[in-house]
Amino acid sequence: MKTLLLLFVLLVSVPSFAQLGGEDEVYLSENIMPPKFNGGDVTNFHKYVREHFDKSKIAKPGKMVAAFTINEKGEIENLRLTQFIDEISAAEFIRVLKNAPKWQPATKMGKPYAMKVTIPLEFR
Repeated sequence: MKTLLLLFVLLVSVPSFAQLGGEDEVYLSENIMPPKFNGGDVTNFHKYVREHFDKSKIAKPGKMVAAFTINEKGEIENLRLTQFIDEISAAEFIRVLKNAPKWQPATKMGKPYAMKVTIPLEFR
C-alpha cells in the first residue's frame, strides 16, 4: 500500500515540475527587440532632441526627464515629464517630443510591441 501511495505521489509531482520548467523556457525564450529611432537606438533620439530643442528656452542648468510609451505603430503616447527645469523649458521639451518622427516599434516574438521609454535630458 505504501509503495502504491509513493508511486502515485511521484507520478503526480513529475508532470508539475515539467510544466513549470516548460513555462520558464517559454518565458526566457521571448525575443524582445527594443524600439529604434532613425535606424539606431535611443542615442539617435537624444541627438534628434538636442538638434531640435530651442536652447534659448533654457533659463538655467538642470535636468529634465520624459517618460512615454512607443506604441505598436511607433508613435509616442502617454507622454509626461517626471522632472523639468521650469514651465518654458518643459513646454519646449514636449514640443520637440510631439514633433519627432515615428520610431520603429519594439518587437516581441517578431510582432510589434508597445514599450515604455524614459529619456533624461541635461543642460549645463
